[in-house]
Amino acid sequence: MKKSVEEDVFIPLYPKSTVEDKSSPCSKFQERRFWTAVKLLSNVVLWDGIVQEDKVRDLGLSKLLNRYLLLNILNTPLGPANIEKCNKVVACLPERWFQDLKSGSTLPELVNFCQHLLQ
Repeated sequence: MKKSVEEDVFIPLYPKSTVEDKSSPCSKFQERRFWTAVKLLSNVVLWDGIVQEDKVRDLGLSKLLNRYLLLNILNTPLGPANIEKCNKVVACLPERWFQDLKSGSTLPELVNFCQHLLQ
């Protein structure tokens, strides 16, 4: 899993003007790479309970979400596409990770993502 996250995930960042046209090859490629990384996130998280939780959280949240997915989400204009991306990421996260948290708090790896959601 670590090798896949470190070597197979690549989401290019193009200038905003290039990806605003959703029919452009750059925009389509960037979107495909984003959704591939979301699928990898969901697959990594499936190992929770089998592989040590800290390893799964490191790969899934610290490496995939914060290094790749969040950059793309932050560069997606606010609107339905951004909401869909955020919803898909949230759907990947195991509820068990949040059971012992106090109200109004989150996992340390999710602070930046939560700040985006609050905006």
